Amino acid sequence: MISRRLLLGGMIAATAVPGCAGAPETSIRPPVRGGGSASTLVARSGIAQVGYAVADASGAMREGQDADVPLPPASVAKAITTLYALDRLGPGYRFATRVMATGPVSGGIVQGDLLLVGGGDPTLDTDGLAALVSQLAATGVRGVRGRFVAHGGALPFVPQISDDQPLHVGYNPAVSGLNLNYNRVHFGWSGNGAIRMDARGRDVPPVTMSRVQVVARERPVYDYRGGNGVDNWTVAAGALRGGGTRWLPVRHPDEYAAEVFRVLAAARGIALPEPVISRGQAQGTVLVTRVSEPLPTVLSDMLRFSNNLTAEAVGLAASGQGSVSSSRRAMSEWARRYAPMDLRDHSGLNGDSRISAAAMVRVLAAARASGLRELMKDEGLYDASGREHLSDRIRIKAKTGTLNFVSGLAGYANAGEEYIFAVFCADLTRRRAAVGEERPAGGAGWTRGARVLQSRLVESWA
Repeated sequence: MISRRLLLGGMIAATAVPGCAGAPETSIRPPVRGGGSASTLVARSGIAQVGYAVADASGAMREGQDADVPLPPASVAKAITTLYALDRLGPGYRFATRVMATGPVSGGIVQGDLLLVGGGDPTLDTDGLAALVSQLAATGVRGVRGRFVAHGGALPFVPQISDDQPLHVGYNPAVSGLNLNYNRVHFGWSGNGAIRMDARGRDVPPVTMSRVQVVARERPVYDYRGGNGVDNWTVAAGALRGGGTRWLPVRHPDEYAAEVFRVLAAARGIALPEPVISRGQAQGTVLVTRVSEPLPTVLSDMLRFSNNLTAEAVGLAASGQGSVSSSRRAMSEWARRYAPMDLRDHSGLNGDSRISAAAMVRVLAAARASGLRELMKDEGLYDASGREHLSDRIRIKAKTGTLNFVSGLAGYANAGEEYIFAVFCADLTRRRAAVGEERPAGGAGWTRGARVLQSRLVESWA
């Protein structure tokens, strides 16, 4: 278990480590295997902007190149969100989703309103919501005399995490205090033209608040119009040849969770009226509660799968602020005690965030005793063809980050001796030209080249 005291102690101790004030602008290490110094590897990569820094286990800087140049961290920012959440919420924190009543239960009927009250849990899925309904049914509740109200005001509402992403990508959903299935809805289609929207789990409840209409057009493949609690999608007919599925983002998460809860409740003999959505403070008697896994488990999964919704929900809960802008400023201010940075969100999806490689190494060195390394994923190395493999020689615990023409890798590596590193790669000119594209021309090859370079550098420092 991660100790809050250990987290803070490790950070405070690391602020006094010599050698963390800056990084040299050129490599000071001797040539490495396979063709020259680290700076030579960077030059041969052809990547427009590369900043890297590496320190020993004490935090003393060993080398760097353009190490103080701020670049987009992409999902590497989630490592900072992890530390922030552990500091502000504590490792014992659990998100809670509650069902409450504003009146007594008589003869199985709530004599008042029944409330579904979100607590910001980013991990709540259809199976978890079904378990909550089963708990409610076990209390004997069969209906409600008043209203069915869904409360999502535990966190600020955000219609989408980043404004510069494609409309239809599932990794850029809305954020609320009442989240379900990472605020994604399952869209399926068959070769005969049948389509289905559902909240897929062990139960597969149909969803009507998110709707898809197939239209005769070439582009765009997806288009969206929202409002009045409904997500209206259109999709180009030519894109649905044969059968297939994908997860679409949900822009009205409170309505989504409320509809699925009502369908699951009906299947278990609980009759509820059409939901009413509230962002106000919920008051009533708690009937049943579902809690998430402890925060370290939530964060470990977030780092492993790089889930943006989890990062935003965790960051907003940790800051306690009333908006995303004030929340990201609060986290940036907190992190600036250890290194300068400008983070525009908690997930790294916003490409305007900036942090240098040296600053990232400084934070990781400060967090060395926090347990962050244990929460990070085991990362592999990429060979020249872009295939990933786990190294027998170097154990790497790190966080990756990828946006169009942005790639980052930062963490801890051990090849008999531990070192701390960060490598940020970017081509900001090509990134600006690719805003709003899901798969820009040349993007996959560029990312592959960046990952190969990062792997070569990590190997060179071992």
